[in-house]
Amino acid sequence: MNKPALLRLGVALVLSFATAGIGRALTDIGPWYYSLKLPEWKPPDAAFGVIWSTIFTLCAISGWLAWQAAATAPLRRRVAWLFGLNAFLNVLWSLLYFRLQRPDWALYEVGLLWLSILALIVGLWRLSRWASLLLLPYAVWVAVAAALNLATVRLNGPFA
Repeated sequence: MNKPALLRLGVALVLSFATAGIGRALTDIGPWYYSLKLPEWKPPDAAFGVIWSTIFTLCAISGWLAWQAAATAPLRRRVAWLFGLNAFLNVLWSLLYFRLQRPDWALYEVGLLWLSILALIVGLWRLSRWASLLLLPYAVWVAVAAALNLATVRLNGPFA
């Protein structure tokens, strides 16, 4: 692998983990969260860090592969736009759920987040099948998170 390719991989990792860091900064696991009734099947809190770290690493590699495969400026803009939209929606979910303490609003937004992952998978397929396939765990995890979000709203709503 040449230096420019390694540099682009580094940029992808920094951008991916910057997104994760912003989301983490908005995630307040404190008294409000611990007062919520949560479903019995919720994974242990310690699992979330491992899962999200893996997902953000896979997203960075996916973005890097797609960028490497994008031969034209319009294709690179499409890759950047798809990942940028997804990053925004990922952070927005954390803001709604944890910072604003509105799991009900986050439940609507998580559908948009999941659709943005689907758009990435479909939108990157022709550029790099590996880039698309690396995003499948993300789609599955956000589906699980959406089910957890729904269960939390049902067990605790309404929110004000």
